[in-house]
Amino acid sequence: MVLDPLKFGIYVESKNPTLTYRSKRLSHYDAVIPRIGTSITFYGAAVVRQFEQMGIWSANPSQSIIISRDKLRSLQVLSRYDLGIAASAFVRDRKDVLPAIDRVGGAPVIVKLLEGTQGVGVILADTIKMAEAIIETLQSKSLNVLIQKFVAESRGKDIRAFVVGDRVVAAMRRKAVGTEFRSNVHRGGETEVVKLTEEYERTAVRAAQILGLRVAGVDMLEGAEGPVIMEVNSSPGLEGIETVTGIDVAGAIVDYLVENLRFDDLDLRHRLSLARGFQVAEFTVGPESNLAGCNIGESGLRERDVIVMSINRAGQILAAPKGQDMIQQGDILLCYGRKNTLRDFLPIRKMPEKKKAKKKKTPPTA
Repeated sequence: MVLDPLKFGIYVESKNPTLTYRSKRLSHYDAVIPRIGTSITFYGAAVVRQFEQMGIWSANPSQSIIISRDKLRSLQVLSRYDLGIAASAFVRDRKDVLPAIDRVGGAPVIVKLLEGTQGVGVILADTIKMAEAIIETLQSKSLNVLIQKFVAESRGKDIRAFVVGDRVVAAMRRKAVGTEFRSNVHRGGETEVVKLTEEYERTAVRAAQILGLRVAGVDMLEGAEGPVIMEVNSSPGLEGIETVTGIDVAGAIVDYLVENLRFDDLDLRHRLSLARGFQVAEFTVGPESNLAGCNIGESGLRERDVIVMSINRAGQILAAPKGQDMIQQGDILLCYGRKNTLRDFLPIRKMPEKKKAKKKKTPPTA
């Protein structure tokens, strides 16, 4: 059943979160698949959040929808990880515009409205003067502008990978027509089926997972050094990719929903607060660590109340590792255990040194 998000009523009461639809109390549902338009993000996400409070499983969490809709915020989140993203800058002071353009690689440069969608509000500025003029004009209208590196080798084309759960179920390459550099289908772009390499598929799935999305369209450019993430869409269109690939993407989403319906959303921070003194932590096994070269059983971690939940080795995830599995230098271990023990494996964060205040020179007296 398809329900219009704007027809819902949200009622917040103690121990009784409630939704109505067209002023009538909502029937019971086991799960929902959010399809929230950009123009109604705030209200649509609030409706999804209410479903979550009622214990109804959502294919995409409300918070993840909100994060993905904010182009700057989503790039900020992704920037903490070893993923290819386009160098981007966001400044407000007029004096910072030229340094920002230079910092992302200089002209030509992409100027992008944070509120734009389907290629609207995306401008290619060929010169620094043109970029400066466009940015100043848009900012004068109180519009938020993102300055982004132009990936020349991928001009006029990109890849849309449709992620469902932990895999890419379909992918297509979009190509711009004529002199147009935007490859969006809504702007007349052409499409073709593409078989992704392992690197591109892993990047798409990882980006969606970092943002907390189970269903996502990940847009990537084909950069000289590998995939460059441009955007992660929480409500990607189905018609275009289903038509070009012949894959029943909608069916894959429903199958995933049925398969995962019994698994509640689990926020580890809330659950683990019940176990005083225990924590989840992730750390890299450095060259000086005595863990490198040991298997998990010999590492002594279990005896110190630490459980290794997964090992990330160069992007390959080994889930629920066994005692005989080896730990190697460079591995990223996701562990649950006693906080005092885990603290020994975490790098010490150095506080920035305070700059000494310069003594004011007293002028000579006459």
